[in-house]
Amino acid sequence: MDTDTLTTGTLKVPGATLYHERRGSGPVLLLIPGGGADAGLYAAIAPGLAAAGYTVVSFDPRGHSRSALDGPPADQRVADWGDDAYRLLELVSPHEPAYVLGCSAGAIAALDLAARHPERLRRVVAHEPPLVEVLEDPAPYRALFTEVRTLLRARGAAAAMARLGEGLAAGGDDGRDGHDVRDGDEPRGADGLPPELREMAPRMYANQPGFLEHVLCPFTSNAPDVAALRAAAGVLVTAAGRDSREQPALSGPARRLAELTGAAFAEFPGGHLGCTERPREFTARLLEVLAD
Repeated sequence: MDTDTLTTGTLKVPGATLYHERRGSGPVLLLIPGGGADAGLYAAIAPGLAAAGYTVVSFDPRGHSRSALDGPPADQRVADWGDDAYRLLELVSPHEPAYVLGCSAGAIAALDLAARHPERLRRVVAHEPPLVEVLEDPAPYRALFTEVRTLLRARGAAAAMARLGEGLAAGGDDGRDGHDVRDGDEPRGADGLPPELREMAPRMYANQPGFLEHVLCPFTSNAPDVAALRAAAGVLVTAAGRDSREQPALSGPARRLAELTGAAFAEFPGGHLGCTERPREFTARLLEVLAD
C-alpha cells in the first residue's frame, strides 16, 4: 500500500473551484480545515492516517489558498462549506459512506454535513466547533468577534488576531478594548512552526484577513440543526482538546452539543490545534474514535 504518494486535483463547485489532496487507500477519511487554514493543516497527521488504512482527503476551503472564488469575497455560509464537503465525498467516495474530521470552522461544516447527509457518513468527528450560540451566555463572544472584525478593518489582521487570542483565553471579555495591541505586530514567523506547517504558513497568513472578515462572525453565530444532529447521533462524535478545558468558546460547544444531541464526546490531546501541536497523539486518538 502506497501511503507516501500525494495526488492533487480540483473540483468545480457553485461559486468556487476547490483544490484537494489525496493519499493512501481504503475507506475515505475527509479532513476539513478550519478558517484561515488549508489542506496543509493536516500535513503532520495525514501520513499516519493513510498508513492506518484510510484514503485521506483534504482540501482548501473556498476562498482559501488554492481554492479560488468565482467572484469577489463576501461573507461565507456554513451551508456552502457543507455542500463543498458533500460534493467532494461524491467525487472521492461515490458508492460508500466516508469518515470525516473537521476542526474549528471545519467542524462547523462537518456538523452541517452530518445534519443534512448522515447517510454519506460512517463517522464524523467535530473537533472544537466554536458555535458559541449553544452556550448558556454567548453574548461576550458575540461582542468579541464583532470587535475583532472592527479591529481588522481599523488596524489590520495582526492586531485582530492578537485580540482574538486574548479574548478566547480570557473567556470573551478580558477587560481590554484591543487598543493596546501595538501597530505593526506581525504573526509568528514560519520558523516557529512545526516543519509540516512551514510550507502552509505564508498561505495561512495571507488567508487571515479573509477569515476574520468573512468567516469568523457568520460561522460562530450559526445555529446548528440540533434535531437533525440528534437523528444523526449514531455517527456523530463531538470533541475537544484537553488543553482547551478552560476556554469555553472552544471546548464548551462540543460538550454542549453532545448533551443536546446524545452524540458521543471525546477528549483529544492538545488544544484547538491539537492536530499540529501533538500530531502523533492526536492521530492515535482519532484512530481510536473512528474505530469505536
